[in-house]
Amino acid sequence: MAQSMKADQQQKPAPKENMHPRNVHRTGYDFKQLSRADGELKAFLGLNQAGTESIDFTDPLAVKALNKALLKHFYGVKGWDIPEGYLCPPIPGRADYIHYAADLLRDTNDGVIPQGNGVHVLDIGVGANCVYPFVGNSAYNWKFTGSDIDPDALRNANEILSANKEFQSRIDLRLQTGKEKIFQGIIKPGERYELTMCNPPFHASFKDAKEVTATKWKKLGVMTKPTLLNFGGQKNELWTKGGEAGFLRRMIEESVAFGKQVLWFTSLVSKKDTLPTTYSTLRWVKALDVRTIDMSHGQKNSRIVAWTFLTPEEQVAWKEQYLAVK
Repeated sequence: MAQSMKADQQQKPAPKENMHPRNVHRTGYDFKQLSRADGELKAFLGLNQAGTESIDFTDPLAVKALNKALLKHFYGVKGWDIPEGYLCPPIPGRADYIHYAADLLRDTNDGVIPQGNGVHVLDIGVGANCVYPFVGNSAYNWKFTGSDIDPDALRNANEILSANKEFQSRIDLRLQTGKEKIFQGIIKPGERYELTMCNPPFHASFKDAKEVTATKWKKLGVMTKPTLLNFGGQKNELWTKGGEAGFLRRMIEESVAFGKQVLWFTSLVSKKDTLPTTYSTLRWVKALDVRTIDMSHGQKNSRIVAWTFLTPEEQVAWKEQYLAVK
């Protein structure tokens, strides 16, 4: 018995120091526990090269089954699924964004993370997966509005919501009918948001997406994989005019008109080369405070760029009216 306990302790993975301290996924995946949460995962379990239980992360069906189990076990989301070909995001990275965003709001709130549905968050490009609203609502009970230009993606997200009644009053999904618009048509007059968040499309074209993915597979020693990532992704999820830099430029320019309705605008920035153009645009629109939050997952480095148009005095007034603990 003592030997068995010692073996279990040795097998327990060390926390991943590059993840946010509040991220429940820092210690890796307990596949036995997860397969108990959702039995579909069992079919994809096997031993990896290190001799430990895992899944084949190059198999999109295995990754989707893992996501389904993670969302059910840690966040209480039942019946999660996405149509074939849609983006299947890595949950730990999405959770990190949520927790770093919470830290950003904490800095505006005297060191206290604001919780409850008084905090309103806008997720630009919520997708068919609806992951940010589920994670953010489960972790902090924030209210979310999710927007997307794809009606099929929103239809799927609404189907997931219909199976999770406890989330329905706290997650609102809106169709963006302006194909070149981001905030316009989504943020209504009189609405306020403590936070906006976004995972921009990374690539400028299908050709770029295909070439980048092929390079990644080659580095992993996998030469015969499909042209797109195992996480999938539709056109509007993976590439856009001008790529990530072009999308961020349009987002920043459009954010000016809503500068008094939003406390913090934020976006994930995947490519380091995107930063100079992003900072230049933020200077041009006269953002009053710009912050960069570095994130790292395995060999992948990314960051969140946040900006606001509110003066320090206006931020204090916002906090006292909306965030201060009563």
